[in-house]
Amino acid sequence: MHASAAWAQSPPPVIAANAEVKPWSDPIEALGTLRADESVTLSATVTDTVTEINFRDGELVEAGQRLIQLNDTEERAQLRAARAHEDERRNALNRVTQLQARNLSARADVEDNQARLRQATAEAEALEARLANYRLQAPFSGRVGFRNISLGALVTPGMELVTLDKLDVMQLDFNLPEVHLGQLSPGLALTATSAAYPNDTFEGEVATVSTRVDPVSRSVTVRAEVDNPSFRLRPGMLMQVTLAPTPRETLVVPESAIMPEGQYHFVWYLDASDNHRVVWREVTLGSRREGEVEILSGLDHGDLVVAHGTERVREGQTPELLGVLDDDTSVSELIRQESR
Repeated sequence: MHASAAWAQSPPPVIAANAEVKPWSDPIEALGTLRADESVTLSATVTDTVTEINFRDGELVEAGQRLIQLNDTEERAQLRAARAHEDERRNALNRVTQLQARNLSARADVEDNQARLRQATAEAEALEARLANYRLQAPFSGRVGFRNISLGALVTPGMELVTLDKLDVMQLDFNLPEVHLGQLSPGLALTATSAAYPNDTFEGEVATVSTRVDPVSRSVTVRAEVDNPSFRLRPGMLMQVTLAPTPRETLVVPESAIMPEGQYHFVWYLDASDNHRVVWREVTLGSRREGEVEILSGLDHGDLVVAHGTERVREGQTPELLGVLDDDTSVSELIRQESR
């Protein structure tokens, strides 16, 4: 019985922690959808048959590279005829100009031949421009999709022939509640993860914040750019986005020091001026992160609180302080050091 009384009166062992001012950032999380930085579906604008296909499924192509050639034999013949007519008009203009220089021809004849040459040149240029419709070229460097046509196939205007996506940089679109609008700005860093690559994190930054807030959902659309040098990301993928706004300095204690009671929160404060006597003190909490909580009021920088052993102490006790936690010492290490 005497031993039980002695045990009850013995100081309870505790491990303390300092309330410290640390950098703190409230992460913002959202779900986003990937889009190619540039994306286009190439289609025909004329009716004719395919004579060349210069790519393979999924191949990387360069800007300006010819992908598909349609039969343009008739148009080339028309262009040759137009160029011949242009040469004829140019020769006629040269003859009239020489005659006019010797006063053997009227100035009006020169002007008429100049107009005829300009008309012939315009007709040839129009035919040359039409020839471009028979050549489908890559408007930018990227990766082509599946080939859905074969040599000899007849294509018609509007028929989709192949897709082309620029994938070295991806656009990531996501929505955030308007309350975060003040924390968003171009250049804000973010990380993104995908279920397809659970062990990898992709880095990017905010490129644009929409100029409008949706009046129904009260959300704003954000577009970020994510580097994709290995082309593993694909348009349409779902990404888990985490933004890290500019860190602020705030007071932090270990989450294990917090004792909730209803809607209120308390800590066991250790009064250093009174032999670390235990005081039950109410605190106001801010945000939380793994293992730590932000203190808005109730403590000051450097205050000691009970971080482990909170269930053993009572108001007014003077506990046995086993040690003070820091970034380099764990609870198990403190206990091990004390037991030696």
